[in-house]
Amino acid sequence: MTKATVFDVAIIGAGTMGMAAGAFLAQQKVSTLLIDAFDPPHINGSHHGDTRLIRHAYGEGRQYVTLVKRAQQLWEELEKQTGYKIFEKTGVLGLGPKDSPFLQETIAAAQKYELPLELLTGEEIKERWPGFSVPDHFIGCFEAGSGIIYSETAIQAYKETALKNGANLVTNTPVKHIDVNDEQGVKISTETTTYYAKKVIVTAGAWAAKLLPDLNLPIQPTRKAVAWFEAPSELYDAANFPAFFVEDTDKKAYGFPSLNGAGLKIGKSDGGQAIDPNSHTQNFGLYETDEGDLRRVLETYMPGANGKLNQGKTCLYTNSSDHDFIVDYHPENNHVIFACGFSGHGFKFGSVMGEVLSQMALEGQSQFDISIFSLKRFGL
Repeated sequence: MTKATVFDVAIIGAGTMGMAAGAFLAQQKVSTLLIDAFDPPHINGSHHGDTRLIRHAYGEGRQYVTLVKRAQQLWEELEKQTGYKIFEKTGVLGLGPKDSPFLQETIAAAQKYELPLELLTGEEIKERWPGFSVPDHFIGCFEAGSGIIYSETAIQAYKETALKNGANLVTNTPVKHIDVNDEQGVKISTETTTYYAKKVIVTAGAWAAKLLPDLNLPIQPTRKAVAWFEAPSELYDAANFPAFFVEDTDKKAYGFPSLNGAGLKIGKSDGGQAIDPNSHTQNFGLYETDEGDLRRVLETYMPGANGKLNQGKTCLYTNSSDHDFIVDYHPENNHVIFACGFSGHGFKFGSVMGEVLSQMALEGQSQFDISIFSLKRFGL
């Protein structure tokens, strides 16, 4: 084997985080290999379905705010660089009881980082957006500057950026084994080919535990349902209705205004079915709860949008046991980096995680403090 066959960095899993990392590395003229089991963007993982929310006052924890602010900047830069429409400023409205821990953390994050956040009463919510029906004891947290990322478009933009700058992309090729201690570098085996790299980044989403079995990663792939429902445009299109999330005791959901007549999109942030990712298919409707749980949220909070089902899809969450990300170096070889367990709230960070992972590969650390994402927190 000649030296030319050893890549500087190989990325296993060219989805949300991996494709962004590949673009950052290729733009720095790093010899980069991207390998994916499918052909991204695709419908088999966690990035399809057109749209994802981006919020800045972060209810999952104020420790994420610095990262999400950088992510917003990078998404907007990607839009300018490629000419693709990546970000849509619809605003995001959070709904729930005043004592909701998630909303209280949203407010605390906004205060700590001086983020613009408008607090509304239940009556004020209904007055501004008649498409909502909320109890009077609910409050609203409205971020006018946040909104929607067009997820598949974003991955396509990073894909084209990576390829234009010389990255190698191998698609429809599942990786079977990673040998982190091969004498010629990190060895990556597929059914037909063996690759070598000085550094490897594993961003394989729901397949991460299968590729790194020795780490006992505390993650669980989960099948999730999302659907689009026919809704009157005068109430629910993007000119008249924000992106949103609901944090009630027994109803936790997120959604998007109707875009180009597609219908109001909604998904549940809780629930779902534990699944082996190899068995995941597009089988929306397999369970009554696929459509039923979504309709129960609509009939409670957005009854005007509880119309005809336009389409339904399934996707995968990969939940860590504490719902925070896992980003670290392999304990046996710091030339192997892994990022997983994004727990249903990771896509918005795809841009900045690409930057973080590229820095970890090239510089041995990131400019951002990501110690909270260390695998060591689990005692592993």
